Amino acid sequence: MWNSPTLLRMPRLSDAPGSLRDHLAGGGRSFSFEFFPPKDDAGEAALWQAIRRLEPLAPTFVSVTYGAGGSTRDRTTRITAQLAEQTTLTPVAHLTCVGASRAELRHIVGAYADAGVRTVMALRGDPPEGPAAPWTPHPEGLDHAVDLVRLVREVSGFGVGVAAFPDGHPESPDLAHDARVLAAKADAGADFAVTQFFFEAEAYFRLLDALERLGCDLPVVPGIMPVTNIRQVERFAQLSGTALPDPVVARLHAVAGDTDAVRRVGVELATELSARLLDGGAPGLHFYTLNRSTSTLEVFADLGAATPTR
Repeated sequence: MWNSPTLLRMPRLSDAPGSLRDHLAGGGRSFSFEFFPPKDDAGEAALWQAIRRLEPLAPTFVSVTYGAGGSTRDRTTRITAQLAEQTTLTPVAHLTCVGASRAELRHIVGAYADAGVRTVMALRGDPPEGPAAPWTPHPEGLDHAVDLVRLVREVSGFGVGVAAFPDGHPESPDLAHDARVLAAKADAGADFAVTQFFFEAEAYFRLLDALERLGCDLPVVPGIMPVTNIRQVERFAQLSGTALPDPVVARLHAVAGDTDAVRRVGVELATELSARLLDGGAPGLHFYTLNRSTSTLEVFADLGAATPTR
């Protein structure tokens, strides 16, 4: 088992000299958490409870997603600003092309800057009707994430993260195409990438090999989702095109009637995958928390990582 108490003792993004890319290039590691915007006040209270439980781990950064089709953009921007203003955490703001003109995107970047945010995740985003629907850009907007990377670079000095897809983007013809798109984002000015969640380490290392063949050295942080609900992760996997390997499915379904056991197996799977990735040289971990802190905290404990002190 990989064991390093230094994993949690690294500078936050705002503390590191230069960009996250510089930090990773210098041998540093990143670990980060992602939340989704709640739909109501009760959900927002639960979100802040999870944030406060994870805050003592001093992550490199945290991020808050948009809802499907950008439906929660206003709540996302508000919570991201609150993270910058009211916590010790460093927020990375999500920004998508969905339903926004170029002028609106520039305004959002400016609002983030006013709130103290200095890094964005530049994403195309899913259509309002869902990931399976055809993509239609805003008539005065942008068509691809690479265009959004260029816009952010033109209007700000922000750091820029982008998405990567070890199992392939649902609209991509093949994995080689995915690697070329990721390399194009790097050429446009992206500093780092964070992957969609996945369950096989080989998929991540295959993507890195493809990037290397293209001469691209963009740091790629693997995304990890500790499973807490079988139906939920199967739905997420179907929507995102993520492969659910038979051994993973078998281990989860073996305990399907026991909610606590499903969560424990989910923690085991996430810990095993994280250890393989870090042993293989991954520059860190990005956790899709689903606004729950318990499983993420248990993965850290199982990796043997010590709680940090500033």
